[in-house]
Amino acid sequence: WVETFTGLRFGAFQRLLKVVRERGGNGTMRGRPWCLPLGERVLLVAVYYRTNLTMRQLRPLFGVSPATVCRVIRKPGPLLTLEPVTPPADAADRLWIVDGTLIPVRDRAVAASSRNYRFSANVQVIVDADTRLVVATARPAPGNKADAQVWRNSGLARHCEGVTVLGDGAYVNTGLVVLHRKRQRRALLPGEEADNAAHRRVRARVEHTFAALKNYKILRDCRQRGDGLHHAVRAVAHMHNLALAT
Repeated sequence: WVETFTGLRFGAFQRLLKVVRERGGNGTMRGRPWCLPLGERVLLVAVYYRTNLTMRQLRPLFGVSPATVCRVIRKPGPLLTLEPVTPPADAADRLWIVDGTLIPVRDRAVAASSRNYRFSANVQVIVDADTRLVVATARPAPGNKADAQVWRNSGLARHCEGVTVLGDGAYVNTGLVVLHRKRQRRALLPGEEADNAAHRRVRARVEHTFAALKNYKILRDCRQRGDGLHHAVRAVAHMHNLALAT
């Protein structure tokens, strides 16, 4: 049932479990022990992110109380997250893509009324154009912020040193490679039209990645508060990468 409920093959889930264990998922082994073993706790968090079921709905699946489900999501949940990738040795030959996506979230402290007519957060994501793996994600910003502003404040630029990064027209004057813009009374040159067409074909891969990430329904309506959305985005990105790697 692992693949059915999490979207991960069993081998990918085992690698996720290994990462959580290496990050101290078993804790200090002091005090009252968990009523679920580590594997089931990681499975519970993965199922929650995939299905976005409520605590009461998850309770009968794992035979624990809703309070225990909440504690499992809050404690081991952050250990599933993706660590940002540093620029590789062949950074000059790599091509990354950045874009922002709006994620509806109930916590008004991290959200704002956005163009999707919901209270949402703007999350910046960097994707490798060749592998479509998620390289890094930024901390969520209010959804009424422009992509360029969120990018400048995200700190993601330090992960992109030496790498060519593509962005759409919203990232003008940010140092990213963007589309050629039409000027008043001046049409685009034939070479610029061809550059824009190639740019759009490559940048479409980040939209495909967003569609895959939002198969995890936590990113369609996040009920978590505080850093809950940040942890959810990074965990989903990690599971997405594991699913692609298998």
